[in-house]
Amino acid sequence: MSGDDGLDFAQRQRRAARVHAEADARRRAAEHAEAAEIVAWFVTEAERRGLRPTPLTARSYAGRGRYRTRLTGWYVDRARTRAVDVDGRWHLLTVPGGLRARLLGAEPEPGTPPLIVGEGGRDGESIPLRTLLSRRLDAGNDEPGSTTRAAARRA
Repeated sequence: MSGDDGLDFAQRQRRAARVHAEADARRRAAEHAEAAEIVAWFVTEAERRGLRPTPLTARSYAGRGRYRTRLTGWYVDRARTRAVDVDGRWHLLTVPGGLRARLLGAEPEPGTPPLIVGEGGRDGESIPLRTLLSRRLDAGNDEPGSTTRAAARRA
């Protein structure tokens, strides 16, 4: 085996790694685009159904406090840690907290919605984004995750 063969092998390995990384980036971009479409659908449908947006609050990372935000939208989970704002942006409503947030409010940044919410989490609970948002729509103006009152009204 000559030194050139080793160089060719290293070049092939680098190229294969680059091709793999590019394919992974394309897959992630497609997933993000699909999730953004689902969130946009949710906002349109929430407005069509007359779901009232509410002022959103954020929770500290430690879970000890809640903080005002400038956001208005819909909580989409029972824990009130995930929400969609009226502009169609996805938010994880957890922030560092502290005195500044207590006095001036928190400013959670919008994030990229996942296609599978909770995937890879410690509790093993995960749900497709469309299913989570459909459940929220079905709950109407009731608490997120609670379909009992909405179902009772329809019955």
